[in-house]
Amino acid sequence: MKKLTILAFLLTISFAFSQTDTTETNIELDEAAYQQILDSINNSYTFQKGSIPLGNDLATLHVPEGFKFLNAEQSQQVLTDLWGNPPSETMGMLFPEDISVVGDNFTYAIEITYSEEGYIEDDDADDIDYDDLMEDMQESAIEENKERTKLGYPTAEIVGWAAEPFYDQSSKKLHWAKEIKFEGMEMNTLNYNIRVLGRKGYLNLNAISDMDKLPLVQTNIDRVISSAEFNPGNRYSDFNPDLDEVAAYGIGGLIAGKVLAKVGFFAAILKFWKVIAIGIVAAFGTLRKRIFGSKNA
Repeated sequence: MKKLTILAFLLTISFAFSQTDTTETNIELDEAAYQQILDSINNSYTFQKGSIPLGNDLATLHVPEGFKFLNAEQSQQVLTDLWGNPPSETMGMLFPEDISVVGDNFTYAIEITYSEEGYIEDDDADDIDYDDLMEDMQESAIEENKERTKLGYPTAEIVGWAAEPFYDQSSKKLHWAKEIKFEGMEMNTLNYNIRVLGRKGYLNLNAISDMDKLPLVQTNIDRVISSAEFNPGNRYSDFNPDLDEVAAYGIGGLIAGKVLAKVGFFAAILKFWKVIAIGIVAAFGTLRKRIFGSKNA
């Protein structure tokens, strides 16, 4: 698509600028043209409201007030073609109602996926020491940064909890947030995780943003948590021990990503974190400043 080619060109320029002290450029692009490109991209997406089926009668998303939903096909394009993430089996994305896919007003987005890895027993939920769990995750991240460096990814340091884990026994929903420092990025990243437990696995609702957006995300998080439900037959209460498999980990393992322990923490990063979006925000900011200059200059 032509608009994606243009966008890739702009992002290449902006990332190149971020690696140099160059203060002049021969690019001739006025602000109207810049905005026209962004408008063209953002207007190409069709958002939905109301009740959205997820999977093959698996679950239902009731788009919360103040949000809009982008379907799986379009979300995949955003995640891979625009934001540069590896392909994933996304079910769609939630955006705040007044937020664009790309542009200066981006704050955060929530990707929805499903992991069918068995029924997760929650017996350990009340016994977890979250300080110890965080220490384990931080140590794993340090070790796995060696692999990230080999593969050309920036290192990632888990600073700590941005919001300590909370598990609601009645709704079978779990949420927590981590503060992550990525190599080369000025602002730390917020990774807000929501898990909805079901009969054979769980729904993932993962929000990504800069750390300074934590209050904004928390303002809306209750509505987001309550928006997704498994359909009858797939609910946690529908578990049949004679037919269904039990996951090899509990609540603590789910939070720590222990399901991926054998293949390493790097795999957990690829599966659960969508951080390129934050780089895109920074890239557009850099591009705009370099081409148009500061209004206060």
